[in-house]
Amino acid sequence: MSQSVVVVGLGEMGSVFARGFLRSGYTVHPVIRGIEMQTIATEITTPELVIIAVGEADLREQLGKVPDSWNDRLVLLQNELLPADWQQYDLNPTVISVWFEKKKGQDSKVIIPSPVYGKHAQQVANALASIDIPVAVVEDEAALLHELVLKNVYILTTNIAGLEVGGNVGQLWDDHNSVAAAVADDVIRLQEALIGQTLDHAALIKGMVNAFDGDRNHMCMGRSAPVRLQRALVLAAENDLSLPMLERISKL
Repeated sequence: MSQSVVVVGLGEMGSVFARGFLRSGYTVHPVIRGIEMQTIATEITTPELVIIAVGEADLREQLGKVPDSWNDRLVLLQNELLPADWQQYDLNPTVISVWFEKKKGQDSKVIIPSPVYGKHAQQVANALASIDIPVAVVEDEAALLHELVLKNVYILTTNIAGLEVGGNVGQLWDDHNSVAAAVADDVIRLQEALIGQTLDHAALIKGMVNAFDGDRNHMCMGRSAPVRLQRALVLAAENDLSLPMLERISKL
């Protein structure tokens, strides 16, 4: 009998994970919009993993509804994740920082290997490897935090700078370096405020540029860029933090 995996949210990203686990021999049980996790949990009481693949905006609501029997089986993959997002619910999930893109009608496009950490890290890595998506298992919570912050710096810098200059990440770094650097500095200071510790700015910038080099044609500004900017400014205000470059771009 094959092991079971529950996938909550079968959008583009959830479908990638579902396919990887199916290819790896798991039985996949979807939780689609309009169905409660608790309903599925009455039938699938002890799945091997529960992939929470909803969007960032829906994550908090879903984490508050996780059945107790699933608490130690969760896998999170959202952008803009930080440990406080799951710690407030007393959860200890496996977390992957996704560095591949999946758009409707297109196959997955890898930028760099996706780091993962937690109890089920190797299972996630094996499932994605089965569909040719590279994953790197990281060694501890500190390494995971660095990877999550790095992804946040990449996403927020490219999206927010893109609101001003447009184009792709290669053009952003080559032709609008001062804009990119100023936005990245604001974003890193916001991350520091959110996690309550200082960060190695140079290492994060180096990691961001490495990701740029992984796909220099990656477009800076997605549809969610204005929302990301406004969310960053709200978080900054909540932490009494001034982010001059983000504030200037918000007035454009």
